[in-house]
Amino acid sequence: MTATNSDGVTVVDQGTYVVPDISVKELLSAIPPHCFKRSALKSSLYVAWDCLVIGTTYKTATYLDSLIDPAVVTLPHPAAYSLARLSVWSLYGFWAGLFGTGLWVIGHECGHQSFSESKAINNTVGWIIHSALGVPYHSWRITHAKHHASTGHMTQDQVFVPHTRSELGLPPLNPEKEDAAGSRVSADLKREFWDALGDSPVGAVLESAKYLLGGWPAYILSNASGQSRYPKGTNHFNTSSPMFMAHHHHQVMISVFGVILWLAGISTWIYQKGFWEVFKLYLVPYLWVNHWLVLITFLQHTDPLLPHYRAPEFTFPRGALSTLDRNLMGDCGKVMAWIGAHATHGISETHILHHVSSKIPHYNAWEASAALKRKLAGLGIPTEGAPGGWREIFRVIQECKFVEDEGDVVFFKNAHGLAQMRPVFADNAVSDSGIELDK
Repeated sequence: MTATNSDGVTVVDQGTYVVPDISVKELLSAIPPHCFKRSALKSSLYVAWDCLVIGTTYKTATYLDSLIDPAVVTLPHPAAYSLARLSVWSLYGFWAGLFGTGLWVIGHECGHQSFSESKAINNTVGWIIHSALGVPYHSWRITHAKHHASTGHMTQDQVFVPHTRSELGLPPLNPEKEDAAGSRVSADLKREFWDALGDSPVGAVLESAKYLLGGWPAYILSNASGQSRYPKGTNHFNTSSPMFMAHHHHQVMISVFGVILWLAGISTWIYQKGFWEVFKLYLVPYLWVNHWLVLITFLQHTDPLLPHYRAPEFTFPRGALSTLDRNLMGDCGKVMAWIGAHATHGISETHILHHVSSKIPHYNAWEASAALKRKLAGLGIPTEGAPGGWREIFRVIQECKFVEDEGDVVFFKNAHGLAQMRPVFADNAVSDSGIELDK
């Protein structure tokens, strides 16, 4: 809730985020032991299922396409046949891309060694799946592991790192017109922020579309939205990149080789069958996969409710809990929410659990996540975000503009310089009479 007083100062009634003080052991002990078991056979069945659904979708689209013919069906206008074919193959692209994202998730699980008990099997399957989707498997696996180790850390996290006030060229903090927590801002400063950061609805839509379609390759190729301390030109294909250490050299080369094979395969397919076939059968679903990947991961780690930490207050549990679970496509109804969770193996719905223990396979994550949330209940931290979809991307991009240059626990501020949340620390001390306060 916001209010503007007689002096033109806008004041926000902020929510409080209780900075958690909990150990890794406490978090892991809440999860049933059998949830940590990994099965190569069971994981492989999910790969087979995703491929079967994609193959069935292709066969269905091909069959329907064969029926869109004047000899079979009469449509009111010649252009209707082209429109009908476009509709069929657009639906194919959507569904193939959604279940292709499921394959991407399983490849990602291989990188976390949660596909099976065997590291060799994990890395072999992961390399095949991710290379087939244009992903440099080991290169991304290495930086993604760093992301998990330092989630929400302002100088160590690898991706979705907030821009600071100074990085955006905004005026220095002025205590007379605003406070560092973002609970009050003067009218003239609000206008100044808006002139620098504000988006029209059309601009926000275009920014969202650009981010969803180009965000993933931009990160892999140029570290877009990644760590600002990395030098310009940092990418996932250079063995000398500061993202990697010397012993990662051959793994990066194997990753590059996988992507070269991918490009060679696509080029040969285009040469043999033509661009249109490759575009409708592979490139459209591929763009959908990239779209879902960015939408899911961005919304897991970006929201006005979530804190980011600087070194003095960062711990692994705090970073792991600075993410949100969201029902993918839940804003489209219960059926689409179920389909979204099923197709993408619950990666959006069980993401907090995934950060607490990334070796838990997705088919055990539902039970493990429910147990973990029972442990987290009452800690005063948000765990459930709004459903993941285009509407939420639009909202979050508009509300999450920058964080302050100072402060060990910071929250996003919007284009008016206001923040929804402020941090508080749990008082676990005892009274001077020796009586524990929480009993």
